[in-house]
Amino acid sequence: MEIISSAAHPKSTLFGLWQPRINLNSLYYGPGCVQQHILDAIPTISSKVFIVTGSSLATKTPLVRQLEAVLGIHHAGTISNIRQHGPLEDVEQAIDLVLSRADVDTIVSLGGGSPIDTAKVMSFKAKEKRGKPLTHIAIPTTLSAAECTAGGGYTTPDGVKVGFREPDMGVSIIFYDPQYARYTPKSLWLSTGMRAMDHAVECMYHPTAAEVPWKALSLWAASELFECLPKARDTHPHDEFVIGRLMLAAYASSGLKGANVKGGMGLSHSLGHALGSPYGIPHGITSCMTLGKAVKLKAEESRDHAQQIARLLPAAGGRRSGDNMRDAMEVGERIVALVKSLEVGPLNLLSWNVSKEETTVIVERALGGVKEGEMFDNARGLVESLF
Repeated sequence: MEIISSAAHPKSTLFGLWQPRINLNSLYYGPGCVQQHILDAIPTISSKVFIVTGSSLATKTPLVRQLEAVLGIHHAGTISNIRQHGPLEDVEQAIDLVLSRADVDTIVSLGGGSPIDTAKVMSFKAKEKRGKPLTHIAIPTTLSAAECTAGGGYTTPDGVKVGFREPDMGVSIIFYDPQYARYTPKSLWLSTGMRAMDHAVECMYHPTAAEVPWKALSLWAASELFECLPKARDTHPHDEFVIGRLMLAAYASSGLKGANVKGGMGLSHSLGHALGSPYGIPHGITSCMTLGKAVKLKAEESRDHAQQIARLLPAAGGRRSGDNMRDAMEVGERIVALVKSLEVGPLNLLSWNVSKEETTVIVERALGGVKEGEMFDNARGLVESLF
């Protein structure tokens, strides 16, 4: 029998590297898991905990008061003014407040990407000042999957998002409790579900993504998202089973990415960052705008990308034809159709007060300063189609 060396197939899906992250200690999931287990997750019997959240959850829902009650004597305070995209002012105030308390060793982020990212920065700053990061417990109420990465950031006064990644910024414990998503508006829930889809899809053509476990889990996550997002459109927030499935799909889309992954995610993510904080557009909405179109551009960019994207077609409810380009383009079309069916709008940049004159700035920002070439022209065409 002839043995064919893997060196003869440098682009084989069986040739790669995965390096696990070490930050996450526990992941709890299921209705009521916060009530049942959060005290077990606190480091010591004398630990003091700050809650980091946004004003909507604090003033329009009972969730913060409920969490404060569960924490009991461990609760040291609540920061409830974290705004969308984590403005630098909010982040700095939160850091100063928590680090002024020497007895605080734990933070609980409650909400979506902004409080979670802010808490990650706070934990990292604590290490710089004290030599040890804060224990970070995340209770996500959206599907943005910010809890899955050891990166975070803030938005400067000029609207530019500054992001950075450090191993000690990772979340220590995650609670996926469907009861904490019951107050999340349906449009926010569905659009952040497309953000999770963005992770699952762009993983497939990322140059350093490992086949196992990230791509394998992303294929499963995409299948769950394609099936459950339309169900959530009709049932949210009443079906805790569907909520739980979507939460786990969000984790699978990004939670085991690995420390081996280098650079940004892909074109859809890059455009999302260029459109998000500078113009006040939620990242879930930017993914709804860009992902399907970016997938088709990536498929046309190379046969390797088309081959990887085509693998998603069964997850999207289709059947492989054997023609990778055709199948990859169908994946893009099915993503566009899914977004349309979710009715999360508005998905037109003019509706977000973005001028067409900003097109070049958006593209250059997304491409890291690239000002010409085929990639620039393709990205420019995509952005122009969003008006």
